[in-house]
Amino acid sequence: MPAPVTITATGTAATAATATDRLAAARAAFVPGDGYLAACTQGLPLHATLRASLAELNVWERGEATPAAYGAAVEQARASFGRIVGVAADRVAIGSQVSVLAALVAASVPDGAEVVCVDGDFSSMVFPFLAQAHRGVTVVHAPLDRLADAIGQRTWLVAFSLVQSATGAIADAGAVIDAAARHGARTFADLTQAAGWLPVDASRFDVTACHAYKWLCAPRGSAFLTVGDRMLGDLRPAQAGWFAGDDPWSSCYGPTMQLAGDARRFDVSPAWPVWPGTAAALGFFADLDLHEVRAHTAGLGDRLSERLGIPALGQSIVTWPDADGSALAALASSGLRVSGRAGRVRVAFHLWNTSDDIERVAGALGRG
Repeated sequence: MPAPVTITATGTAATAATATDRLAAARAAFVPGDGYLAACTQGLPLHATLRASLAELNVWERGEATPAAYGAAVEQARASFGRIVGVAADRVAIGSQVSVLAALVAASVPDGAEVVCVDGDFSSMVFPFLAQAHRGVTVVHAPLDRLADAIGQRTWLVAFSLVQSATGAIADAGAVIDAAARHGARTFADLTQAAGWLPVDASRFDVTACHAYKWLCAPRGSAFLTVGDRMLGDLRPAQAGWFAGDDPWSSCYGPTMQLAGDARRFDVSPAWPVWPGTAAALGFFADLDLHEVRAHTAGLGDRLSERLGIPALGQSIVTWPDADGSALAALASSGLRVSGRAGRVRVAFHLWNTSDDIERVAGALGRG
């Protein structure tokens, strides 16, 4: 794709056309997404991701698969994820799911410490900390808009999703980071519903986790952990395995252990077949201007919100109450793929979506 150009309110027609061309090229890179409004559940694959995944299966079928080739795909994906969230590759660990990576963080919370979580956050960012109750770890649940206020002198860690799964609400990360700094607490952000459409600087947090199968459109089973300076020493490599070794290919056997000195010490042994496709997907997103992606996706979200008469909040995920599931059923019967969570219907806009999807949603709900 062409080099990104930031579009401003005073940009020229030629500049705007360039942005439009880039958006069209990005849309064409995906399999057709007509009526697919569920990136918050699972992203659509890129053509390049399908090609890489099919090529991997063919190599495996021929008996030509090698750990070294899979390892190269892991390192390519690791570097691309670092570019997407603004950290160096040596600050990125790889894993399989957010819950696994969050469990690593939870196991490192000191006995008797306090963790602050968002009331109603996705369970993978809550359950691992609740599971530490036997060590005296206590969990405080706070509403998202009062999360910063809940951080106090006893707080060792505040753990939250940057974008909430049930509502699409975006946390005030700046306020949380400032409050944590005042009290000496650490910050742990789940980027799963953010990375891929929302520009993110993971270096602002002590640690982040992200599953890549949603907005980053990778195969399910590839996830990432970013680790800042303070947490590099605080985290216990409780899941240390062969891939966490300083040289994984020469330290496959005990009795001695030499873990990597950087974030790779927290690597989980990769599920090999998903990583070629992950590398292709993340390479694509690493080359995008995510400010432009946000302008497109959140712009569609705001336009739909205005059409439905609900507050426009600058979110790519638009939700509203749907306790009886009638809105979800109406949208599904119109051939639209959306989702429902926590008594709400969720509509998610990504790169493949257009204003036509707004019209289809409004029509299905009788707002045409």
